[in-house]
Amino acid sequence: MQPVILWFRRNLRLSDNAALIAAAASGRPVIPVYILDEQDLGGASRWWLHHSLASLDTDLRQKGTSLVLRSGSPEEELDKLVLQTGATDLYYAKRYEPLARRQEADVDACLQARLDIHAFDDSLLNHPERVMTGSGTPYRIFTPFWKSSVAVGDPPPPQPVPDKVGLASHSLDSLSLSGLNLLPAEPDWAQGLRDTWEPGESHGLRRIDDIEEIARDYDRSRDRPDLDATSRLSPYLHFGEVSIRQVWHSLHQLELQGRSTPGTASLRRQLYWRDFSTYMLYHFPTMPDEPLRPEFGRFPWSGTESQLRAWQRGMTGYPIVDAGMRQLWHTGWMHNRVRMIVASFLVKDLLVPWQAGAAWFLDTLVDADLANNSASWQWVAGCGADAAPYFRIFNPTLQGKKFDPHGRYVRRWIPELSGKGETEYPAPIVDHGVARQRALEAYGLIKGMRTSKLAP
Repeated sequence: MQPVILWFRRNLRLSDNAALIAAAASGRPVIPVYILDEQDLGGASRWWLHHSLASLDTDLRQKGTSLVLRSGSPEEELDKLVLQTGATDLYYAKRYEPLARRQEADVDACLQARLDIHAFDDSLLNHPERVMTGSGTPYRIFTPFWKSSVAVGDPPPPQPVPDKVGLASHSLDSLSLSGLNLLPAEPDWAQGLRDTWEPGESHGLRRIDDIEEIARDYDRSRDRPDLDATSRLSPYLHFGEVSIRQVWHSLHQLELQGRSTPGTASLRRQLYWRDFSTYMLYHFPTMPDEPLRPEFGRFPWSGTESQLRAWQRGMTGYPIVDAGMRQLWHTGWMHNRVRMIVASFLVKDLLVPWQAGAAWFLDTLVDADLANNSASWQWVAGCGADAAPYFRIFNPTLQGKKFDPHGRYVRRWIPELSGKGETEYPAPIVDHGVARQRALEAYGLIKGMRTSKLAP
């Protein structure tokens, strides 16, 4: 019996995997493959991907097969597999980044004459073309997008791993996982990642099992970096180790059972924020590099390389900023409120282009999602969709007092402030009051922004 190919991408799981379910339903032997392609992955993401692939391969071996690993152009590698196996069908989950969409078009053009191709929308609550304004244009503001998305209806319930999956036992050429060279050249750098995270589907599902506890006070505590009050599901969702439907329906079940809290609705709303970022990237594919508001292309950035390096190292002299940047370097993750604070500091206090901050996050975050990252940086800079007002410039000192009121978060990541560090903590690299006024004047130079209307 001729086999079919299951191309894993950002759906590195067995449960609620639409492509796997359809491939299993074909009744043919299924050959699972992952292809490391040319899309850029930062160091933290590569570390996560290594361990996620190892976890997926373990799960597949328990079912009698192994993951075929290849590296290169997806259409070329899949073409080779078709020639080697005589496969009749290809199953995969769609992605929405510009390069990924071009790859899908290339794969279709290369292979559609020789086999049937089955592509699935499997990583969002709604496809980006399903939620549009009455005039057929994409939304640019979150709230109407969210209301329209909810009006579409509930996503389908998640599906378990099929009872019968005819996974093919094979002897195909496959790279070793180490041969993909995903792990950092300096293993010591990844120690913090190893201490913080356990990649893989089973660990992501355990986080979902704790969703009731996570959601209980989420609305009141999610802005407190000193508390463990967020879901930490973002890397599992990013790599598709869990599905967004699994998270959505876990929260929905709490509502049906009368066990929901205001935090339940607040957490579920965040899932639509995630959809909105991908939605924006789908409709505005230049978003990672170009401001959605074109007047920001004339913004007079004046930050220096030394200021950027101080920010990256967590040595700006502003404790809440530096704590966040050190947490990022050590764990590959940063609390969302602190992400906004450090981003505001970079682009508004230092006047360093938002693209430089976005690039650093893409390299150091384990949940480095191109859509979420680009949309969030443009939001803070004031140049994107549903952007924060350009005159909103976070005072890092006041932000620290408000969201880390006891200083526990700062003391954890900046030991020199409690006398435990080996180095002296630096003085602030800029005066916030002076930097704020300079930023307001810079924003005022952009056509349509008048300093006379700036908020105090």
